[in-house]
Amino acid sequence: MNPSSFEREQTVAVEAVREAAKLCQAVQADIDGDVLEKKDRTPVTVADFGSQALICRTLRAAFPDDPIIGEEDSSALRTAENAAVLDAVTRRVQALRPEADRDAVCRWIDYGNAREYADRFWTLDPIDGTKGFVRGDQYAIALALVVDGRPHVAALACPNLPDDLDDPTTTGQVCTAVRGGGARRVPAVAGNGAAEAIHASAVADPAEGQFCDSFVSAHTSHDTALVVGNRLGITKKPIRMDSQAKY
Repeated sequence: MNPSSFEREQTVAVEAVREAAKLCQAVQADIDGDVLEKKDRTPVTVADFGSQALICRTLRAAFPDDPIIGEEDSSALRTAENAAVLDAVTRRVQALRPEADRDAVCRWIDYGNAREYADRFWTLDPIDGTKGFVRGDQYAIALALVVDGRPHVAALACPNLPDDLDDPTTTGQVCTAVRGGGARRVPAVAGNGAAEAIHASAVADPAEGQFCDSFVSAHTSHDTALVVGNRLGITKKPIRMDSQAKY
């Protein structure tokens, strides 16, 4: 596969998650209980719906024939009891897309409701790590293009992830890749820096390694990791964070 054949898809994917990250960061900065509970009791915020609306709008405009499988749908927002939530989502989206209204926001969200199999489709988690997002910690916006059952393009926005874990003053990056073309990271805000190649750690001695696991113990066996770490001679404290940012 020639990675350059997916250059436009990668560019659009990065632009889409960057725009969604702006909305998510604005919501996280002053989150005040804008949390809705879905039937499975997963907390869903205004940012989840706004993020999906923006990304699906961008993908539909660029690739109108591509189905999108997202996590949210607008049915909960359309109910009378959640009218205030829909208004909040619409205001957040309008801050970036002034042409948006309530109907447009619901329509954009529902672009992500594809369910039938396709040889080529996009898949989206508008906010992975919602608990971390609500808590003000790490979260990710995960987008991928799947072709013939294999991911070919990916863009993972980590708005709170520092470039250097030892220097948390610089935050916000998008990790992106095209199959066969390597992976790189770019700033979450366009124009804030150049792309940088990323690669696996060069550490060869297990004792010099470090675990990165889930912040929530229900998602990771912290006790088992401790036992394994002791056997390997690992002394560094684990890095714990929510969402796919850890990967």
